[in-house]
Formats: sequence, C-alpha cells, structure tokens
Amino acid sequence: MTLGAAGGIDTARAMRLDLKVGFTCNNLCTFCVQGDKRERIEPRALEEMKQILRDERARTSEVVFTGGEPTVHKDLLQAVAYARALGYRVIQLQTNGRRLSHGPYLDAAVRAGVNQISPSLHGSSAEIHDALTRAPGSFGQTRRGIEAARARGMLVITNSVVTRQNLEDLPALARLLVSLDVQQIQFAYVHPEGTALREFDAVVPRFSVAAPFLHEALDIVQAAGITAFAEAVPYCFMHGHEAQVVESIIPDTRILDKPMIIADYTAYRLEQGKAKGPRCAGCSFDAVCEGPWREYPDGYGWDEFVPRTDDPAEALGVAGRGREASAVSDVFGEPHQ
Repeated sequence: MTLGAAGGIDTARAMRLDLKVGFTCNNLCTFCVQGDKRERIEPRALEEMKQILRDERARTSEVVFTGGEPTVHKDLLQAVAYARALGYRVIQLQTNGRRLSHGPYLDAAVRAGVNQISPSLHGSSAEIHDALTRAPGSFGQTRRGIEAARARGMLVITNSVVTRQNLEDLPALARLLVSLDVQQIQFAYVHPEGTALREFDAVVPRFSVAAPFLHEALDIVQAAGITAFAEAVPYCFMHGHEAQVVESIIPDTRILDKPMIIADYTAYRLEQGKAKGPRCAGCSFDAVCEGPWREYPDGYGWDEFVPRTDDPAEALGVAGRGREASAVSDVFGEPHQ
C-alpha cells in the first residue's frame, strides 16, 4: 500500500474488470471462498458475457476471466476472442491450471487472445497440493500446465494460498516455483469465507505461526530475482518484508460476481472485507495497512496484533515505491481463491 499526499492510502491505479464466468470447478479446495455457489448458480451464458464485455470496455482495457474454474466453461474461449476483438489489451486467465496441461487447449487459449496466465499451485508435492484441492492428480496437471505455458513464452503469475496444511511447505513450494521460471509469485493468506469459513479451525493458521515460513519463502523467491508478494498479511507480521505487501499494486478492480457486483474492490476491502482492531489506531502503519480479513479476528481475536512504532516511509523505502513499476499488476485475494 502506498502513502498518499496526506499520509493515507493512495488507491489511484488502472481499472481492471474481474469477470466471473461461473462457479463450476474441477477442484474442491478446502479453502474455497466461493463455497457452495457451484451448486446454486448457473454459469453465465456467452451472450451475457459478451454484453458485459461491451458495457465495461469504456471503463477498462484489462479483463480477468475467473470463477470457479473458468476453463471448464464451454464458451470461455469464445468470450476471450470477443474481448480481444473489442480491444482489451490485457486478457488474463485465473485458473487452477489443470486444463493448461492439455497442449491443444492451451494453444487455443493463446490464439483466442489470452496473454497472461495466473495459475494456482498450493504445495511442492502431490501429497500436499492434492489434499488441499481434494482432486487427485491435480498437482501434476497444474505443474505441467505451468511448464507448458512458460514453454510457449506466456507471462505466468502464480498464486498460492497459505493454509494450516501447507505452512511448513512454503519454502519448498517457493523453490519449486522458482525452478518453473514463473515471472511473479504470490502467497495469499486464506480468506476465511465460504468453505474456508466452514472449516476455519482446520484451514486458517495464525499469523504469528505462519510468518516465519512465509518470510523464508519470500526470501527464496526474491533471492532468485523473481518478484514476490504476500497478500492479506498485515504489516505487523511483515517486518523486513514491507515492500512485498501486494495491496499496493492490486489495480482498482470492478468485480462482476454473481449475483453481486463489487464496483470497487479496493473500497470493498477497506470498508467491508477487512477490519482494524482496538490497537491498530496506535500503529505507525495504520494509514497504509488494510488489516486482516475481518473473519480472522472473529476466530482468533486481536492479541497477536502488536502496533509498530517505526516509520512506514523508511521501512518501505525506495524499494517500496519502485516495485510498482516492475511488478505485474494482478488481482489476487478473494477473486482468485
């Protein structure tokens, strides 16, 4: 999060459209924020997606196709091709990556107009990843999908959700992702909503327990010369890694969820999604920190959150200001999990 002229949060960024095409998915993740939407909400029809793309084009030239799992939608690539025809400059596919392991499908996606891939890998082994996705064989498919996308020169930005089950594996996961030659790596703290809220005790780790493993993973990625970020982790748990708080580069985003619309994802996080505790006002990072997802203190309270007294501008430094130019803007967090 960057500092504005008055010391508050600067949210002036390019607008991006997040289009949820439906909630059907070939994974059944323990941390899925969409919960039972796959059972209740029908996928969008192609004509509906085209209408949305036409209506939103005046606002933005960037669209993210997401879900659920967008690649299982039968009309996805037609919608992608339509977005390209309308002149969308950035067309990103947020995916679990499994269908990308099928070469002809990946080639068809590229021909249709996809120019960014954002796959999710949640463990360094099939044992860990497949347990989290509850989809045997998903680790191998996602890994091969990442390899295939990189072999075709695709821009690949990965997202890994931080949970109780994969905490100790984060450094090994970081090393694997580095070896796969992806361009940007993010570790997103699980949002306790949907399935993750129902399984809170089994899925959501404490920040104080997660931080050492997360920091080590970030260090591994950064040492390899790859951009690394953490999402939804308050600054009181990011000592020495302040420049890797991703909220500062999340674009202003309009989320076409179903049935709801989030007109401004930044405002949603600040006003509804996240929370501040009783001691946050006394923290020197209060003006730039969004706080945790509000469900976290509902489960664990505020005792872990220790106010900082150091200077945010000094902690962020030149690296904190300069990283925005070199990083790939992405939409992570709730839209991606």
